[in-house]
Amino acid sequence: MLEHFQLKELKNNLVNQEWEFTFYYKKRRFRGRYYKNGEIRWIYREPADNEEAEFLHSAVHDLMLYHVYE
Repeated sequence: MLEHFQLKELKNNLVNQEWEFTFYYKKRRFRGRYYKNGEIRWIYREPADNEEAEFLHSAVHDLMLYHVYE
């Protein structure tokens, strides 16, 4: 479960939308950028393995849909 998910809008125009997010997962802090096309770029601490990467990508995407698009 992700804890303390925070979101900050960086760009919002017709061509480009971009947000920065931070959260804690298993007592480790993560930071990244989320783009309009669903791409995630990790800025601080990449996921440890493919399984964790898939879970975190899915969780961040779901939270973005909730916070931004609804």
